[in-house]
Amino acid sequence: MQKITTFLTFNDQAEEAAQLYTSLFPESKITRVTHYSAGTYMPAGSVMTVEFELAGQKYVALNGGPYFTFSTGISLSVSCANQAEIDALWDKLTANGGAPGDCGWLKDRFGVSWQITPANMFQLLGSADPAQRQRKMAAMMQMQKIDMAAIENA
Repeated sequence: MQKITTFLTFNDQAEEAAQLYTSLFPESKITRVTHYSAGTYMPAGSVMTVEFELAGQKYVALNGGPYFTFSTGISLSVSCANQAEIDALWDKLTANGGAPGDCGWLKDRFGVSWQITPANMFQLLGSADPAQRQRKMAAMMQMQKIDMAAIENA
């Protein structure tokens, strides 16, 4: 059993977000959807919670109304195997109203912050030569989506 579960509160897009997220990663699925009953502050029959798994990790999404918003103070970090995976996730998460950020960060159309980075980011930025480390870091600091080849060549 997973001891800690990430709980995301949306206005009214929990199911739509879960559908997008589970379409992006292998070993992902929606496991349960619950609905509001009459007498709550949300319309009866509307989706209340969506339980889902991303790459085997459990999440819960709640439709809580406009009272809650996301901030960049917390993000979902994805370690990507290669540039193709970075490109694909970046494109899908910034589509339809998402927004690129700096250094591999973005916000999806629901306002959730993501870090889309190479799994070997620390090795990629490393070098025995301090000047080369500085060039690599400077190159990354100019990027929105991470370009692994540009960092390697810096």
